[in-house]
Amino acid sequence: MYYSEFNPENRPEEQQPQQTFEATSYHMEDNARSDKKKKRVWPKITALCLVCALLGGGTGAGVMAALNGGVKGSTTVYQGSHAPTVVSVSNVTTKEPLTAAQIYATYVGSTVGITTEIDTNVFGQVVQTAASGSGFVISQDGYIVTNYHVIEDASRITVTFVDGKSYDATLVGGDEENDIAVLKIDATGLTPVVIGSSDNLVVGDQVYAIGNPLGELTFSLTGGYVSALNRNVTMSDGRRMNYIQTDTAINNGNSGGALFDQYGQVVGIVSAKLSNNGDTSQAAVEGIGFAIPIDNVWNMITDIMEYGYITGKPYMGTISTNVSGEAQRYGVPAGAYVMGVVDNSCAAKAGLQEGDIITKLDDTDITSSDDLQNALAEYRAGDTATLTVSRSGQTQTLTITFDERTDERVAASQELQNQIEEEQNQQYSQQYGNSYGGGYWPFGW
Repeated sequence: MYYSEFNPENRPEEQQPQQTFEATSYHMEDNARSDKKKKRVWPKITALCLVCALLGGGTGAGVMAALNGGVKGSTTVYQGSHAPTVVSVSNVTTKEPLTAAQIYATYVGSTVGITTEIDTNVFGQVVQTAASGSGFVISQDGYIVTNYHVIEDASRITVTFVDGKSYDATLVGGDEENDIAVLKIDATGLTPVVIGSSDNLVVGDQVYAIGNPLGELTFSLTGGYVSALNRNVTMSDGRRMNYIQTDTAINNGNSGGALFDQYGQVVGIVSAKLSNNGDTSQAAVEGIGFAIPIDNVWNMITDIMEYGYITGKPYMGTISTNVSGEAQRYGVPAGAYVMGVVDNSCAAKAGLQEGDIITKLDDTDITSSDDLQNALAEYRAGDTATLTVSRSGQTQTLTITFDERTDERVAASQELQNQIEEEQNQQYSQQYGNSYGGGYWPFGW
């Protein structure tokens, strides 16, 4: 497989030398809000109630048997009493730690449930399916943040507040690589969340999530601790993300929701949890969830609000892939193998050529095309860097000043990728005939 820098789905799978984290992004599918769906929900709720009743009843009977076994006469039952808890939010500030109840009461109205409709083609017929996630309000006039994967490919987006009000939402813009999206609804006078700083977190801090687990248990509060910071996680689609790790309960439908610190400030965007990927031979994975640090993406969010896209994203203008293990055994260095260079791109101006192997970007070692993509994320358009490349067995250094990623440049990369694919298929067809059926280079070049 090979990878184009503008399309993360084409990246090769990571070869992890030690433990590999595989995280699954969570949003609910088949959760339509139609009347028909609501009718189907009732058997689930009934079953849940029956299970609870059975567990409660069985436990109660066991306790009574243990207490009363062989004892005759009257039984004394002790009952406790206390004044009902009153949650005061009148003097809530973000300067002093808040209770979980105060955080929920203050900000549940700033969170939303998100339902999307996705058109899919089934045997030539367009069918609508549904998916659900979470989000949170960041402005009084209706801007809402969520995950990109929650609204990806949606033909319609609906957001619902805790008071039951629903709005059709417009996608302002999103970024798949960073898994963020900004929506806009036609509303005013909303209560936005308070944006905090993920850089101020330490392991052991208390954090809370408000979201819509399972797409049906709406506006649920869960809490836990920061388990780790700067956790580099490989997603199931091959993307690598930098996350806050938390033991706060995160389930289907929580994606896109706010992660609050103990002061009621948003420090992360709930995004994923570790999964055993359906392997029933292993114990289920619990208590390992992930959130995008808000400091990593806040400037991107404001860019999307203002321009509809993230400004300053670097662009090289190359199509690259990994150097295969077979080639490395013959002395070819590991790196990002350049399959093509877009005309008039910064890569072309720097002198990068088809067949070059990029082994370093400044002081960062590059052993794969994925490494190159992750290293590029640390730069902005206009930055200058040094590329170390292997060309025909000789090491060379090139100076590159990154372009800004634009729709036109992405289209040029797409055109080049299509051309490379067509040439590969033609060569395979000539060499193997129709029996092979086309494909990619056997050595991953």
